[in-house]
This record gives sequence, C-alpha cells and structure tokens, in this order.
Amino acid sequence: MRKLIESTFITLNGVIDNPQRWSPPYWDDEHSAYSVALMEGVDAQVLGRVTYEGFADAWSQRSGDPFTDHFNAMPKYVASRTVTEWKWNAQPLEGDAAEAVRRLKEQDGGNLIKYGTGSFSKTLLENKLVDEYHFWFFPVVADGDNMFKGIDLELTHLELLGTTTFKSGIVVHKLAPKA
Repeated sequence: MRKLIESTFITLNGVIDNPQRWSPPYWDDEHSAYSVALMEGVDAQVLGRVTYEGFADAWSQRSGDPFTDHFNAMPKYVASRTVTEWKWNAQPLEGDAAEAVRRLKEQDGGNLIKYGTGSFSKTLLENKLVDEYHFWFFPVVADGDNMFKGIDLELTHLELLGTTTFKSGIVVHKLAPKA
C-alpha cells in the first residue's frame, strides 16, 4: 500500500497561505536537500486546486535538473470541481476526493506526496488518509489564514518521528497519526 505524505510550510503563528511571500528568504542548500530526500520513493502528487494552479504556473516553466524534471513528469491528482482545462500532467480525482485518494493509496506504486494546506487537507485528515506529515516551521510571523482555522476536528494525536533543524531557522517536524 502506498503512503500519503503531506508537506506543509507554516509560520510560527500558524499561517499557511501565501508561502511564496514569506518563505523564499529561508530557501538554501539544506532546504533543497531535504526537499530532494522527501521525494525519494514518491511517484505521484495529490494536490488541492489552489496549490495545483500555483504549482502548474510556476513549475511547468522550469527544467534542467533531475529534481525539477522528476517533479514535473510525475502524475498529479487534483481535488477540484471547477478546473476545466488540465495541464502539467494533471487529472482530476474522480468522484468523492477522499475515496479517490483511498483508491490511489491501494494501487501499486511509489508513495504519494501532497503539498499545500487547505480544505482538501481537512478532508484527508478527517478521513485518516495522511500517513506522514512534514510540517516546515519557518522563523517568521505573518498575517493570513491559520492552518486549522474554522475546522471542527475531533481530537487527533500525532507521534513525533523526528525533527530536522536548518541553519536558516526552519525546523521540520516529521509526524504520523498515532494508532
């Protein structure tokens, strides 16, 4: 069974939106190396609509290194009811998004990775479909939407699998739902 990994950028005060506004000053060789290592064994992406649209615009224009070429070539499965034109090797998650992800996880293949956090993340969390979280805490505070603002979740405990600290101040917490 494939594992679903979620990778999310977060400010110290829990903001998740517009990471392109506050995260770039912290991107360095350590950040890149962790990103590359996180993609090992991954052969498809699962994305919400907003992340898909932003990534497709930014990443489809890049090429020339093994990470970018692998990132662009892998299939993307997108939770959306509104996208009408598909590009960047993407296709919609058919039917109920949670059931579609469950079916993807049951298929043979490498792991699945999900970037970005929003309403689709809530769906995955509620349906206990995420196997591993990589929360990237950036040493910055910003205005914006909080990660779980307005979400009515039942209590969910996570087990710390490890932490990685970068010289830039980013700390990645690798967590998994407790059984």
